[in-house]
Amino acid sequence: MSQKYLDYCGSRNSATIDFPFDEYVMVFKVMGKMFALTNIQTFESVNLKCDPEYARVLRQQHSKDIKSGYHMNKKHWNTVSLVGDLDDQLVFDLIDHSWQLVANGLNRASRQKLGLL
Repeated sequence: MSQKYLDYCGSRNSATIDFPFDEYVMVFKVMGKMFALTNIQTFESVNLKCDPEYARVLRQQHSKDIKSGYHMNKKHWNTVSLVGDLDDQLVFDLIDHSWQLVANGLNRASRQKLGLL
C-alpha cells in the first residue's frame, strides 16, 4: 500500500490508526470501528468494507484485483489489490465507500459528532 493510500485513509473524518492484531496489521478506524486494514510489511492490498451487492459486482468486474475479504466476513469485506491494474481513483472511492458504510452504522450520537446528521 503506497503512502498515498495510507495518507488518504488517515485523512478521512475522525480516522484513527490502531494495531489491534499485531505489529504488522495497520487498522484504520472511525469512532472505534474498522473501515480499512493492511499489512504494513507488504502493502500489497487493503481490506475495505463494502455493500454486499456492490462487492459482488466489483469482484466480477475486477476479478484479478478485488477478492472477498481475506480473514474477514466475505459478504461485507473486499481485499483490494494495490499492485494490480486498478485505477487510483477507484481505490480512493472504495476507501470512501468503506468509511461511509461504517460511519452510517454508528449510533446517532457518533454520527452527530461526525457531522452526518
